Amino acid sequence: MDFFTNVVVATLVMGTSLTFATIGEIFTEKAGILNLGMEGMMLLGALSGFATVFYSGSLLFGILVGMFAGVFLALIHAFLSINMRASQVVSGLAVTMFGTGLANFLGYRLGPAPSFNLVGMNLPVKFNAIIVPFLSDIPVFGGLFRVSILTYFMYALIPFAWYFMYRTKYGLALRAVGENPRTAAAMGINVNKTRYIYTLIGGAFAGLGGACISLYHTPSWNENMTGGKGWIVIALVIFSGWNPAKAIIGTFVFGGIMQLQFAIQAYNGSSAFMAGLKSIPGQFFGMAPYLITFLVLAIMTVISSLQHKQFSSPSALCTSFAIDDK
Repeated sequence: MDFFTNVVVATLVMGTSLTFATIGEIFTEKAGILNLGMEGMMLLGALSGFATVFYSGSLLFGILVGMFAGVFLALIHAFLSINMRASQVVSGLAVTMFGTGLANFLGYRLGPAPSFNLVGMNLPVKFNAIIVPFLSDIPVFGGLFRVSILTYFMYALIPFAWYFMYRTKYGLALRAVGENPRTAAAMGINVNKTRYIYTLIGGAFAGLGGACISLYHTPSWNENMTGGKGWIVIALVIFSGWNPAKAIIGTFVFGGIMQLQFAIQAYNGSSAFMAGLKSIPGQFFGMAPYLITFLVLAIMTVISSLQHKQFSSPSALCTSFAIDDK
């Protein structure tokens, strides 16, 4: 039971960053903007959060700065996609390359003298687990109540995001902009302003997800430490059907697989089943999340073709809008 409880805790720690970024991307895409810059935003958020906490000792300040880093890159993407009406795909890829390069460059410039390198530096503070009495003693599922305040915030964010999107007038306006921007404009909704707002919100959550990696999951800084998680987020959006309530399912699956290899190696029991799992090369577990990404997309494509319909993506996704469009 302790093994499975530890797997649940590790999955939640990893899944917290993925969930934040996934919900942010869902809101952005629901507004009709495809953001392929998630990897760069998460990596810059990870660096900004780590460097801030390293020098200030404030976890809250580090989280806020990490979110601001994501907003900064999202602003660039919004300007190119909305104002300049550039290709959202090209803009997002450019943001990823710029954010990745900038984060890796600054990682070797923001450290203390004489090396100025943040790699290997230790944080003065860290996020500690908040253990809920009685609930944390439940076998296996007690791991849900042995996490930090970031994960508890994630618990509250998921139902709030769903309620906001499907039960409020602001969520209705958001979905209208993503489905039919001309109709939304005729109803008095400022389409480009709405797209700007939710693109920046998506960037903030991407930066928050990156900060969770460097401050919570693996409190450290390493070059390219996001390891492609920004691309997994894109797949998780499709996996969830652009529904915030379903985002947690995908993050549990992907986060659990990512953490399973470490939990297996740390297991000291004599179970023959666990011994068999330990014999599996660690590289297989490392590639498993990306392999599952291919499988999920392939399965959803087959299901959609059998049902004679496409993915339930917003109809106006990747399309620009101007009030004088014909």
